[in-house]
Amino acid sequence: MGTVSIEKSERLSGVLSRRGIQHNVLNAKNHEKEAMIVAQAGRKGSVTVATNMAGRGVDILLGGNPEYLARQEMAAREFDNDRYLLFEMDEDERTAYEAEYEPILTKFKAQTDAEHDEVVGLGGLYVQGTERHESRRIDNQLRGRSGRQGDPGESLFYLSLEDDLMRMFASDRVASIMNRFKWPEGEPIEAKMVTRAVESAQKQIEERNYELRKNVLKYDEVMNGQRAVIYGERRKILEGYDLKEQALGFVEDVIADVVASWCPPDTYPEDWDREALLVALGEFFPLRTTVADIEDVRDVAELQARFVHEAEEAYEAKEADITPEVMRELERVVLLNITDTKWREHLYEMDYLQEGIHLRSYAQRDPLTEYQREAFMMFDELTESIQEDFVKYIYRVELVRQDQPPAPAATRVQRVQENRDEVAAGAGGAGEAVREGGQAGNPQQAFSDKIPRNAPCPCGSGKKYKKCHGAAA
Repeated sequence: MGTVSIEKSERLSGVLSRRGIQHNVLNAKNHEKEAMIVAQAGRKGSVTVATNMAGRGVDILLGGNPEYLARQEMAAREFDNDRYLLFEMDEDERTAYEAEYEPILTKFKAQTDAEHDEVVGLGGLYVQGTERHESRRIDNQLRGRSGRQGDPGESLFYLSLEDDLMRMFASDRVASIMNRFKWPEGEPIEAKMVTRAVESAQKQIEERNYELRKNVLKYDEVMNGQRAVIYGERRKILEGYDLKEQALGFVEDVIADVVASWCPPDTYPEDWDREALLVALGEFFPLRTTVADIEDVRDVAELQARFVHEAEEAYEAKEADITPEVMRELERVVLLNITDTKWREHLYEMDYLQEGIHLRSYAQRDPLTEYQREAFMMFDELTESIQEDFVKYIYRVELVRQDQPPAPAATRVQRVQENRDEVAAGAGGAGEAVREGGQAGNPQQAFSDKIPRNAPCPCGSGKKYKKCHGAAA
């Protein structure tokens, strides 16, 4: 007996149980016993309720399958069938197993052969469908379980105009046919017109489902393109590539964006906010330049080249301080952590975008085209965000030797607060220093032991304060 869902198979099983009819239910809940259930579905009086009989890998033999019955008996006698079938027994164990198995198989073979003739005399396997599935393929697979290898068999499907398939696609046509020919209730309908109407409804649903899958694939192709780019970058990091050139490229790109934001090329140099420019750049790397140093600079390219040169000098100084080998590893660790964090956030944002993008169709816009456009913009923002965070962390992060004794709590809090001021508020301090005529990048230090426990640790590790420097405070 075939059903289209687990819910309906459980409901039919309840009806059979209340009628006192012994049966087996074959669905996802009984996947461990499915081979045994299918193998014995051809025995006399056996009733099997199944959601989908396709791809089970076991033929339904009329009268039962003697091999499965013999294996079941061997398991009852505490023999390990799996070890025998996987050739994990030694020669002596296999000989003992086969000596016990052969007589059992002969006994069940004689029993199933006699039952086979009896089932054939009764008409063979009878397949009954409670309703037609959306897919013709699945109906044909269920129907094809009977009449195999020359055995007799029959199949019958029950239909209702209230079934989902009929209600959505074929109820009016079939109802008009039934009214025209005045079929009585309960009489099987064998007219070709009804069969063609049902198959036409199934074909419409298959075409609709195909279009849905095709549409989903187009959305997935957008994500696959982005995923390939991110995973390619991650693979370079994990395989230990030298990232110095890429890191300096990030520095140059970030500086170019900041300079273009505060000193637009299409405006007069007198309108440039040089002080705000220094504050913004001070958030990324330590600056020595003052407003007076760039007061007479009138070319955006010259400004950019000046700051790139200063950033590269600071980068080389940091590398010389901690050795090139450590710097290369630091580049990989920082970039990997930032990429993973940003990519996870991006995936959530893409899910939210896909959930609501269909609403654009109300504005006469193609949702797929809008999704591709929005996804490109979001991915562009993702790459820019990765570059900016990398530049911020690579200049500010400090390495601590594991063999160093822990610093006193007061000193540790003071050092953490210094790092925090440099990363989070260093730009503001740089601006004040510039306004006072001092050097940018040297903010006033504020000492406090009240760092929020759930705030990011100021050391730049990416962990919460309570899990990093705050753990021992």
